[in-house]
Amino acid sequence: MNIIHRYIASQVLIGMIIATAVLLPLFSFFDLLDQLDDVGKGTYRVQDAFFYTAMLLPRRFIQIAPFIALLGTVAALGKLAVTSELVALRVAGISPVRISLVPLAIGILLLVFIAMLEQFVAPQLQQKAISYRAAALHLSAELGSGLGIWTRNEQNILRIGAMHHASRAIDIEILHLNKEGFLLAHTHAESADFINDTQWLLTDVTVRTFTKNKILSTRASSVRWDSFLNPEDIAILTKPPESLSPIELFRHVDFLRETGQEADSYALALWRKAGSAVMTIAMLLLAIPFIFGSIRSGLGNKLVFATVIGIVVYLLDQIIANAGLLLSINPAFVALFPGLTVIFLATLWLRRVF
Repeated sequence: MNIIHRYIASQVLIGMIIATAVLLPLFSFFDLLDQLDDVGKGTYRVQDAFFYTAMLLPRRFIQIAPFIALLGTVAALGKLAVTSELVALRVAGISPVRISLVPLAIGILLLVFIAMLEQFVAPQLQQKAISYRAAALHLSAELGSGLGIWTRNEQNILRIGAMHHASRAIDIEILHLNKEGFLLAHTHAESADFINDTQWLLTDVTVRTFTKNKILSTRASSVRWDSFLNPEDIAILTKPPESLSPIELFRHVDFLRETGQEADSYALALWRKAGSAVMTIAMLLLAIPFIFGSIRSGLGNKLVFATVIGIVVYLLDQIIANAGLLLSINPAFVALFPGLTVIFLATLWLRRVF
């Protein structure tokens, strides 16, 4: 029995490798086309576009993993069905359920591999790619044109106009509040250098202090400020939520909620990582009835149908995520709902087939 299980597992692995070899270059090609539009701006060259695209490969693999699982399993089991090996296994007394457990076991190994990539490889490479591209295009890190980076704690609201590099910020504004939330003072600095994890050196500083009768304004060439943010926190603020590791996202969501800030976009990014794992299992379950149902229409038709379903599920997942964020729906529900729905539908289909 172990020999049979190993054989099925090897076929499923080969199917997933082939699916990866097809899908990953395809999605990376689209990334490359997008980057080639910026070639010639600043010092951004063709080789920079290729380098940026290559550093995004682990992130793209994680994003398309559910569809690799679907197409790889359909291709592997479909090949066994076309060559009548599945029929032989069933005649030998091996039930479809026992056969189906093998791709699910491979799926669990795939999830472990994805978890390692998600925590230790993909975020670091994606963040380096973003920084490399921004430096080549002479861009500063900001959350939108003219918006800058906004954050706060209990008694300070901080706006950073832009980050020129990891240890220097420009156009700093700090609103100092009392315990009741009333404005006590406003500090503006042309730039800030990070001395250590807790202190910034503000330069060309203007401080306006608000009293009951008047506003006092003072200027200084430099002032030390005890910041509530360290350079690592600021780096997180300048990165897209999806580029952060699960641990970074968890800590940042906790920080945002503790300071009374909007955390939905980061919470959704965190839950979508879990949702991707659920969707991978869902796609594996969905692949099984494709083959055990009927192979008369041919393996090619099955693969085309599976591809269409994968595209539809991907688009619906994106629509649900964006709509959930817009409507302020619970991030956990938004992230897990598509995968759980597919699992439910696949289970109903499996019952009909088996």
